[in-house]
Amino acid sequence: QVHLVESGGGLVQPGGSLRLSCAASGLTFGSYAMGWYRQAPGKERELVAVISNGGNTYYTDSVKGRFTISRDNAKNTVYLQMNSLEPEDTAVYYCAAGRFYSNLKSGTVSYWGQGTEVTVSS
Repeated sequence: QVHLVESGGGLVQPGGSLRLSCAASGLTFGSYAMGWYRQAPGKERELVAVISNGGNTYYTDSVKGRFTISRDNAKNTVYLQMNSLEPEDTAVYYCAAGRFYSNLKSGTVSYWGQGTEVTVSS
């Protein structure tokens, strides 16, 4: 059974930083593209960032230059470093795994985590 467990969310002031982690189990981690999606209150879930099993990355425009996605295949973990956080980044952040990088970018997700909440507020 596949499990994706997120951690690292919380309350942070505007301009601050957070690092999200997603620990995966039950799948061949190195064979999957991994990504982060988010869902703000009253809005649809949206793609934030994706990393291929080879390390290629994609970011939605609103987070380019502020967020960095990375992965550690030895630890079966994907990270999202979030800097210069803005109130508009407030959302529940979901870890996602997909068999193919291009599919994950387009929303074809094989597995979802339960989400971790990020609140950016003064």
